[in-house]
Amino acid sequence: MARPRNCRQVGCMPESNYFKPRGIPLPMLEEVILTVDEFEAVRLADLESLYQEQAAEKMKVSRQTFGRIIDSAHKKVAEALVTGKALKIEGGEFEMTAMRKFKCYECQHSWERPYGTGRPENCPSCKSENIHRTQEDKRCDRGVNREQGRCCRGAQQKQ
Repeated sequence: MARPRNCRQVGCMPESNYFKPRGIPLPMLEEVILTVDEFEAVRLADLESLYQEQAAEKMKVSRQTFGRIIDSAHKKVAEALVTGKALKIEGGEFEMTAMRKFKCYECQHSWERPYGTGRPENCPSCKSENIHRTQEDKRCDRGVNREQGRCCRGAQQKQ
């Protein structure tokens, strides 16, 4: 019997989920589907320049699984670029990371709070009210309520 899959943690949804070559009408294009967990792997490895071991930890998968995810993602992105296909980001088995990131503009202290706990009133370090969400967190926040995949754990429980 195969081992159950770990649910892949995703820190942010894409700001845009569709990319296509300029000047070609949409009905004439073939699509390549990049899953949200593959998108997250590209973000962590290529944009944040994390080593596979570090990225795998963030996604809560093994290093070998992360390697397979990033290889698949790179092949799909290359196929879309080289052959002029549209790239659509959707689906996959994932779970959103449930933390928001804040920073104090007075003492530069950074901390995280779970979603659904409300906005903190002040910095836990210096008690200043001059706090804001981090830029990284603001970029990621757009997709929190529009998850397009399903968590592996939910699928296992239904079986």
